[in-house]
Amino acid sequence: YRLDDVGKFTATSWQKVDPAADFTTQFQLTGLEPARQYMIAVEFGPEPGQDLKRLAGQFRTAPSAEAVAPVTFTVVTGQRYPNRDSDDGFNIYPQMQKLDPDFFVHTGDILYYDEFAKTRDLAHWHWQRTYSLNHLVEFHRNVPSYFIKDDHDTFVNDAWPTMETHFMGDFTFADGLEIFTQQVPMGDLTYRTIRWGKDLQVWLVEGRDYRSANDAPDGPDKSIWGAEQMEWFQRTVQESDAAFRILISPTPVVGPDRPNKRDNHANEGFAHEGNLLREFIASQDNMYVVCGDRHWQYVSVDATHGVKEYSSGPASDKHAGGWKNENVLPEHRYLNVIGGFLSVTVERREGVPVLIARHYGVDGKVLNEDVVLTDTR
Repeated sequence: YRLDDVGKFTATSWQKVDPAADFTTQFQLTGLEPARQYMIAVEFGPEPGQDLKRLAGQFRTAPSAEAVAPVTFTVVTGQRYPNRDSDDGFNIYPQMQKLDPDFFVHTGDILYYDEFAKTRDLAHWHWQRTYSLNHLVEFHRNVPSYFIKDDHDTFVNDAWPTMETHFMGDFTFADGLEIFTQQVPMGDLTYRTIRWGKDLQVWLVEGRDYRSANDAPDGPDKSIWGAEQMEWFQRTVQESDAAFRILISPTPVVGPDRPNKRDNHANEGFAHEGNLLREFIASQDNMYVVCGDRHWQYVSVDATHGVKEYSSGPASDKHAGGWKNENVLPEHRYLNVIGGFLSVTVERREGVPVLIARHYGVDGKVLNEDVVLTDTR
């Protein structure tokens, strides 16, 4: 129910969970009003009305595309279970919750199948133990969330659909695709765009399902996104009249990345599509990239096209690495090999839309702030 209309619950019908899908099911809520705070209560038991238990939470819906409203969201990546920094999970979650974000995005590497999941049952168990951690339960009871998958929560490191490997037992790439859509809220496609008020639209993209083999020769036919997703992305970006448009990618578009990597648009292995993507983003007014995957925080600007990218960094300090703080390159505007999270706020100052990106440490302290101004449209 709406919190300004207390007590008037709208109830769905009972729905069976699927034992073969880790006892999961999904409900699609319809008829919700924009910019409203809702409470939701989930009742569950062995049979309808029998030995029921309840889990309650709340969420805010997005403002309409015509509404001028401040919006804040947070972003994380890379939460390896052995690298959690609290008995209750990861300390970034209560720190993010203090900001009261309108929504949250996990950019992938939510868990690591290649370490712990060599069967479907083990994959389900990995989701169970990660999302039974107290910090994560409390956070997700109160914050609307979007999930993107990457390589480790699809199959193995740097995975692509036709990859062959001999150390994953009975677990397959197709298993990873199916289990992801069972475990997280998702529509028909794993790529989508969401409008949050007049001043913000975000794009969440799929980086594993449609990609070419990483070791294939680079060129016009080699792709991470696939032709259909790329056409959708460019078309919907051009159709948008949001003041700020943000691509949220599971992997870097700008980097810079380590020279031995071949898995993302910042690497030589996908340079052709990467250049096309950066050129397109640069041709758009007030468009920026937020990425996951890398185990360090950064703000960087592409030297050729001027595209700015914000990397959230990993979920804990134990998971940070892969770069050195002294290795500051010309592209870097901020660099820190540390765990934490990113917040992005879009608001108006004296009537002008403003984007504020802040990097936080795991203790909730602001480590860097970047303010971007734009003219009203």
